[in-house]
Amino acid sequence: MLSFALLLFFAATGFTLNHADWFENQKNTAEYHGALDVAWTETADPKGVAQDKIVEYLRRAQGVKGSVSDVRVDNMQCEVLFKGPGYEADAAIDRATGKYDLTIIRYGLVAVLNDLHKGRDTGNKWSALIDFSAILMTVVSITGLTLILFLNKRRLFGLMVAAIGALLCYLAYALWVS
Repeated sequence: MLSFALLLFFAATGFTLNHADWFENQKNTAEYHGALDVAWTETADPKGVAQDKIVEYLRRAQGVKGSVSDVRVDNMQCEVLFKGPGYEADAAIDRATGKYDLTIIRYGLVAVLNDLHKGRDTGNKWSALIDFSAILMTVVSITGLTLILFLNKRRLFGLMVAAIGALLCYLAYALWVS
């Protein structure tokens, strides 16, 4: 039953991935403005910007989620980008004043599920779950193929159906994929 639940999830999200354009209108954008402690940003050396304090503040004050995917600091500004499944947040901070503009984009439930399917912006633990799922489904498939070999009355028919299925997949690829 565990492999059934995993197979159902990956099959359903495979369908939604194939038709992602159907769900594009679920995007929700919000903008926030504020100011950080200028001591965190106004340093002589751009490397001295208090990145950890900035990230903590944005999480606490604005409810920012996701992992920090990029931090860029130059002489004028600091930019912090957060990403998660179906989620992006981008903060542009003026180093001289500490003022920031934060844009948060939520792409909707289907985008979250699609990103979980692909393992995009999900972290190492989710990636390990995807690997486990792939291994489990492979073992279940091989077990099914092996079992047909021991069913004398259904062996020939079962192997023919498996061969026809493989041939149809190859033909679809050869004809429709350029």
